[in-house]
Amino acid sequence: MKKAVLLMLFIALSVSLVFGAGTKEQATSTGDGTTTIRWAYWGSGERVTISQEAIDLYQSRHPNVKVNPEVSGGAGDHFVKVDTQLAGGDGPDIIQMGGNIYDYASVLLPLDSYSGNLLDTAVIDPSAVASGTIGGKLLGVSTGVTMPALVYNKSLIERVGAPLPKPSMTYDEFRAYLMVLKSKLPSGVYPMQDIGVMSTNSTPFGYWTRYNGTPLYTAATSSTSVTAKDAQKYLELFADYRKNGLIPPPDVAAGYAESNADSSALIAGKAAIGYLYTNQLSGYQAATTDELALIEFPGAAATKALWQAPSQFYTVNKDSKNADETVKFINFLVNDPEAARILGSNRGTSASASARASGASSPVDQKILDYMQVAGPHSSLETDHVPNDTEFNSTLFLIYQRVAFGQITPAAGGQQIYELLLRLIAK
Repeated sequence: MKKAVLLMLFIALSVSLVFGAGTKEQATSTGDGTTTIRWAYWGSGERVTISQEAIDLYQSRHPNVKVNPEVSGGAGDHFVKVDTQLAGGDGPDIIQMGGNIYDYASVLLPLDSYSGNLLDTAVIDPSAVASGTIGGKLLGVSTGVTMPALVYNKSLIERVGAPLPKPSMTYDEFRAYLMVLKSKLPSGVYPMQDIGVMSTNSTPFGYWTRYNGTPLYTAATSSTSVTAKDAQKYLELFADYRKNGLIPPPDVAAGYAESNADSSALIAGKAAIGYLYTNQLSGYQAATTDELALIEFPGAAATKALWQAPSQFYTVNKDSKNADETVKFINFLVNDPEAARILGSNRGTSASASARASGASSPVDQKILDYMQVAGPHSSLETDHVPNDTEFNSTLFLIYQRVAFGQITPAAGGQQIYELLLRLIAK
């Protein structure tokens, strides 16, 4: 009897293991020969729509391939989900990366062996290829290049009878302009969003440190040029804006996550000026009937503190079971002219000569090109990224909020930012 029971248990366990293994394999390949590619990225609105259009086009050409998008609204949610999946051994095939690609180098597949066959890197700008090369290995393919910018609601400013901002201003000129704008705007609408409430708040802070000649991080020496006093001045700058009603009070600002157009004070009609990267303009413009336009961060013309950067990267999970098909799909996204017309500049202005040859253009794309014509000469080589970039963003956000809500002084906040930089660099 005992032997019979044990035999039945063994058979049941064996069946369970067989069907369990079949279920896991189903995630990447089906019985009819279809290969499934999982593509994890962040974004909303237009990005989701155009990404699906590109997927549909690719699948129409490759009926044996199915691409499953795994979309998060913002970068923070995206990396929390991806980290959990990777830890569980169930990471997606394509992982969209940002400036924190260095932190994920150990889990990414080197693409050098695909270059020249499944991945045409010869038509991609050398600087874009270099930006995805880490430790001598090509780990990411640039989705395009982008630049930080201030975006303003041109229609709103014209409706209230205020002058339009100049493309380039000093910090004194910019503050004076915000004061003029405040005098024209209705109650409850502010001249500028509070850029410290964003999950990507380290970008404007990084611009401020470059403007002051104190870059956040230098990899060659594993050091920062920022002092506690430098960080304090940044917090005092926005404390002044807040005190004078040039940005919303902290409780109002906290209501807008500023992770995309859907959570933007600018799009909600609560601010006339906001911050974004140029590749985000099309998504923001699609979310409003008002006309948007771009200007530089203050002081860029004098200091060349702006920079061009890869918008994001397409990377491949080193444990992908469908690496060849995944790389083919990435090559399509980056180099195919029809894909370029669909994707536009949402993930950056294309770095591929083949894609640019499509001649794809729109009024929004033209505004980006016009901005880059002005801002490009006011840019310099991008500062090295602070190690553990994601943690730097999230902790800087918390320190900024403590200062904004009056829980700590700008001096205390500056000291905490300085200590944060030292701790992350020493990790």
